[in-house]
Amino acid sequence: MDALFRKHDRLLANTSMEIIREKMDQIHWNAQIVSIMGAKGVGKSTLIKQHLKQAFRPGDRSVLYCSADTVDFSTRTLVGLAEEFAIHGGELLVIDEIHKYKPGASDWSREVKEIYELFPSLKLIISGSSLLKLKEGDADLSRRAIKYTMPGLSFREAMRFYHGLDFPKWPLEDILAHPYDLWQQVASKCKPIFLFKEYLEKGYYPFLLEGEGEYYTKIEQMVNYIIETELPQICKVDVANIRKIQALVKLICEEVPFELNANKIAGALEIGRDTVVEYLKYLGDAKVLNLLYSDKKKIGKLAKPDKVYLENSNLLHALAPGKVDIGTARECFAVNSLLESHDVEYGKAQGDFKVDAKYTFEIGGRGKDFSQIPGVPDSYVFADDWDMPDGAKLPLWMLGFLY
Repeated sequence: MDALFRKHDRLLANTSMEIIREKMDQIHWNAQIVSIMGAKGVGKSTLIKQHLKQAFRPGDRSVLYCSADTVDFSTRTLVGLAEEFAIHGGELLVIDEIHKYKPGASDWSREVKEIYELFPSLKLIISGSSLLKLKEGDADLSRRAIKYTMPGLSFREAMRFYHGLDFPKWPLEDILAHPYDLWQQVASKCKPIFLFKEYLEKGYYPFLLEGEGEYYTKIEQMVNYIIETELPQICKVDVANIRKIQALVKLICEEVPFELNANKIAGALEIGRDTVVEYLKYLGDAKVLNLLYSDKKKIGKLAKPDKVYLENSNLLHALAPGKVDIGTARECFAVNSLLESHDVEYGKAQGDFKVDAKYTFEIGGRGKDFSQIPGVPDSYVFADDWDMPDGAKLPLWMLGFLY
């Protein structure tokens, strides 16, 4: 235990408290099991260590942070560690990167369930990045853990992280009702259009702070790991189809914007139509893609999505350098920002998107008008390169203030 505590002390000492995401205040840290999931690189580990630095004094042995991807777990089990820690007065055990725990795809969740039952006074925080593997273990913890999913940085957060510009969140209803107030608040401190262009290319993942040179390489490695390692291991995808999945992702990156024709793709990739739909859903679960349907009520196991986007616009620039269509990037950003707290459907009949079954949104550049949604109630145009609100035509960057 002493070696684990020394690592704990060193890791927390090296954790900066300079910038803390607002997600910190949204998590119920005192629950018996807190589960924080999200794509690799969005800042989960940093947030947890910052919480521990806020809540516990240095040297406090009632709390222990450790990571399941270290050699410490080559000879330990989760239950064994929890028992030893509890016997010595431990109160909060944190297991980061829990999806890398050694036994098997979902064994970690059964051990966490056992810890929950054997040591009711011991609180747990678990975190992981393999969303496919974590989803597999959900059943054992469905009624026991309070679960949170952490997204990458919003445009608003990115301005604070990279430029020191601090603005409050704006609910969608307030943006639509009082857009001039938001514009005035932001435009008085910076040139949002310039910063927004920068964000579409880089900034969604906080590891940009580690250096711009390797930013896209790290994103590409992250996606390749999901496709080449996790899909075969967890979803039992045929290894022979890995290159076809990579080709599918590249196709989605380069199309303008991508409306799905599953039969056409199946023919091009020489795989079945249902297999295409299955692979798309795996990539959606892994947060590589966002899948939109024209009617969420009709989503079934083999129902194909109507429109497919990369999960965020930085993925587009990392996976298709020099080939990114600005229209695709704009819609990708809008979907990513809205999905954090809203229902988004593909606006097959009118507009690009239907939001919360109420609003109709059209996304485009400064020349975009209402000609495609004439007379549609509660309709709005969100335009890139648009300086300030003009009636129901609003700057696209405003959607970056939703979280």
